[in-house]
Amino acid sequence: MTTWLQFIILAFAAFRLTRLLVFDKITAFIRNPFHREVEEMNDDGEYEVYIEIKGSGLRAWIGELLSCYWCTGVWCTGFIYGIWWIWPQGAEPLLMILAIAGVAGIIESIVSRIVD
Repeated sequence: MTTWLQFIILAFAAFRLTRLLVFDKITAFIRNPFHREVEEMNDDGEYEVYIEIKGSGLRAWIGELLSCYWCTGVWCTGFIYGIWWIWPQGAEPLLMILAIAGVAGIIESIVSRIVD
């Protein structure tokens, strides 16, 4: 059974890995084969960006997965828990880096909202 500390570390690591895959620019190369970003001007004159899924079959399925934070989160959580369960000592550095980055990202979001 996991301790509360392990659970919190795993949760923040899964959160950060999911955001990394779904939203971050640095991993756009992973999403590009499956997504096309389309930019359109709305009635208020503001640009809105939306995603079109490319292809069909497995390609479309992966595209749908990578466009859904909740769906990708389940798979990321499974990966994180699996690697931790199979090889805890080897997974620990990766999990700690992701968890610390996740907490730092949350703190940065809070601070930027307070300051702005």
